Amino acid sequence: MTVAEKYIVNTYSNLFDGLNSISKIELLENLAKSLKKERKSRDEDFFKSFGAFGSEKSAETISKEIKESRKFNRK
Repeated sequence: MTVAEKYIVNTYSNLFDGLNSISKIELLENLAKSLKKERKSRDEDFFKSFGAFGSEKSAETISKEIKESRKFNRK
């Protein structure tokens, strides 16, 4: 843990000192849920970022269609 991370943890700990026991338990539960969710969504987002464009057409066909659809207005 870096010095900055320790400082952040200590700062949040001081904030939570004023909470009652039930609020602290709910906070812990929410943190645990976010840790589980965060891990899955980061991995999924990373792998979803590759190959996002799906098509049966070849790259050459797609490129040709894009070039043919361009219309220029030269005055």
